[in-house]
Amino acid sequence: MPLHFPAAPAPALRSVLTALGSPTAVQEARTPSLRSAQGPATPELPLPVHVLDRITPEGMSGTRLAGWRFLIRCGDRAVAAADTMLTPDGWAFSHFFEGPYISSTERALQQAEALQQAYQPRLLSLPGLYMLTLWLHGDRSADGTEGHPQDSDLLVPLAPAPPGIAAHRPHPVAELLPVLTHRITAAPLLITPA
Repeated sequence: MPLHFPAAPAPALRSVLTALGSPTAVQEARTPSLRSAQGPATPELPLPVHVLDRITPEGMSGTRLAGWRFLIRCGDRAVAAADTMLTPDGWAFSHFFEGPYISSTERALQQAEALQQAYQPRLLSLPGLYMLTLWLHGDRSADGTEGHPQDSDLLVPLAPAPPGIAAHRPHPVAELLPVLTHRITAAPLLITPA
């Protein structure tokens, strides 16, 4: 089923297009693949980036919108990504970057396209676990900037995932939440001297 990408704010997209058109911004970016790309670079697949700051034994806190991420495509593949952030003056370009999450995001989106149900894709960051997931929200018409994961939504951990959590395997939130809760709330291991 097709994914239903939420519409990114026009100023966020404009800020990325402006940065892509600026030789200074591209040359100063720490993205060798973007600097050496042949042909036009285009921002695609806008994803709202949500952050989940707390998971307690009682469940998740709400998420907060941290920005919008655009995959930057040159030719037939994504070579980098561009993040935007909300400032007091509105949406602004933040930075370009590359690394394993670019290809991992692309792969997870391709996997999601093959699912039987249509979803609204988002990114969900769990800083406490150093984990980023593709969040497939079941309500395709929802405002992509709000909400929190529902039990029936799917989370697809992106590679590299934390040890013991399989990357690129869709997990219903209700299935993955207990694992994440245990990871975050587990008491630190105390080692006593012999």
